[in-house]
Amino acid sequence: MEQSSFKSWPESAARLVAVAAGRAPADLVINAGRVVNVHTREVLEGWQVAIADGRFAYLGPDASHCIDDTTEVVDAQGQYLIPGLCDAHMHIESGMLTPAEFARAVIPHGTTTMFTDPHEIANVLGLEGVRLMHDEALLQPVSIFTQMPSCAPSAPGLETTGYEITADDVAEAMNWPGIIGLGEMMNFPGVINADPKMLAEIAATQNAGKTVGGHYASPDLGPAFHAYAAGGPADDHEGTCEADAIARVRQGMRSMMRLGSAWYDVETQITAVTEKGLDPRNFILCTDDCHSGTLVHDGHMNRVVRHAISCGCDPLIALQMATINTATHFGLERELGSITPGRRADLIMTDDLSALPINRVFARGQMIAKDGKVMVDCPHLNWPAHVRETVRLGKSLNAPDFEIPAPDGANSVRAKVIGVVENQAPTKALVRDLGVADGLVQMDEAQDVCQIALVERHRATGDVVNGLVSGFGYTGRMAIASTVAHDSHHMIVVGTSREDMALAANRLGEVGGGITVFKDGEELALVELPVAGLMSDAPADEVAAKAQAMVEAMADCGCTLNNAYMQHSLLALVVIPELRISDLGLVDVTRFELTNLIEEN
Repeated sequence: MEQSSFKSWPESAARLVAVAAGRAPADLVINAGRVVNVHTREVLEGWQVAIADGRFAYLGPDASHCIDDTTEVVDAQGQYLIPGLCDAHMHIESGMLTPAEFARAVIPHGTTTMFTDPHEIANVLGLEGVRLMHDEALLQPVSIFTQMPSCAPSAPGLETTGYEITADDVAEAMNWPGIIGLGEMMNFPGVINADPKMLAEIAATQNAGKTVGGHYASPDLGPAFHAYAAGGPADDHEGTCEADAIARVRQGMRSMMRLGSAWYDVETQITAVTEKGLDPRNFILCTDDCHSGTLVHDGHMNRVVRHAISCGCDPLIALQMATINTATHFGLERELGSITPGRRADLIMTDDLSALPINRVFARGQMIAKDGKVMVDCPHLNWPAHVRETVRLGKSLNAPDFEIPAPDGANSVRAKVIGVVENQAPTKALVRDLGVADGLVQMDEAQDVCQIALVERHRATGDVVNGLVSGFGYTGRMAIASTVAHDSHHMIVVGTSREDMALAANRLGEVGGGITVFKDGEELALVELPVAGLMSDAPADEVAAKAQAMVEAMADCGCTLNNAYMQHSLLALVVIPELRISDLGLVDVTRFELTNLIEEN
């Protein structure tokens, strides 16, 4: 479904040669620029760029031989010309937007290439959902490559998804035009233990000559890590410290350092380059998860590059980490990632390499954004009606559904509590002594312990698994519910009031998915996400406004964490330590096994 008007390099080669030689005119020439060459890590003062058929035809000090009266000429006025930015690992669904609206949100920020893993929708709609994301991605004026999700469920036996992705599904998808490789291999215990299904998915990807994405969410850098690297994953974005980054590149993997809405893992890892002096070619920048508010107000990959520079990284190295390093990793160095002949004519005009204001954005030789305004259409796919009918509770929930019974005769209990860690994906496995009243375990505001529940929403059972969580700082009577619940995407409800928890859960069943915040029995905020209960096809600024109201409502309930909603949405992610919740119970992710909520005396 890729736009037929855009020709491949071989299809355009005759014209590119003619333009570069001066025998044919270019479509566009940009002069008086300062070209950032990411192959040589230098700035080429006053060089000019000629573009034909959406590809770079000529790069040099004088492109006058490429111009006639049909050529558009743009005066860069001394601005830097840098390659369009690439996001090496991301999930479009985390933006709460469909691919079209996500593209519209990031284009003004200079992102022209994305490598996206739609494993969120895979858990809800299976291979059909992946295909829908893939197809809409190919309609966009920027390059969106799809990684076939590898793990749905992410941890077999510890969660139940709406659909399962099989090795046959992976093999089939490798033939789709926009599939670039395998999405993050989250089931790292499966790889370490040579699980046949996991190795079959990796083999299908490698046999297709494509890239295997990694996800090693463990601090153990001993034999288990080495076994994972031997299994075939080519990169990893789960590192959180310098030692993690170094360990990965020493094993021939790429270290992907992320700055998302809630993940701040660049500063603690980039010292491997800035202080230890390691070769930067195997380090890559990415976002992983950015919600719509971040995209609209703070930026996308330009935000990550700026952050890396502020952490002491040379601007030209930071740009390499967001362009050519990414392209090389996915085998696309000859297709994109630099301003050099034959590559897709994706570039940004900026007047400051550190602050990185995005003045103009070009993709495939077309100006697609100017001064923060999108200049092109981002086409929508005609999504089938049933993708908006995925939140199925099967019943109305009530306060007793969220009760946690105490052992008979107990006056207090010692319970396991999920501990939220600000700005990081991992949680802590806490233990707290809690009171009992009327035979029920009580929440404890003084210890910042409230309830969490996982509500089944794929098979209309409405079954509820209850647990405890600490770290949000909620006070008073409140609840927040979300059908974005990585990765199985049931419904997560967190609250201090069981009545409000029931109201919030039922509200999302009524609207078909999203996020809602209740306080004292009244709804404070609602973000509707009707597409698979994960995304909206409304414009990003509208979704961001509702998301901001949601953030403010969380603050009204006492929460002061940075981007606390991202923490909320990951509380069921049973592949990142230490403690999580699933539809099957409480999960000890350090042991990859179910565990009891209440410890025995």
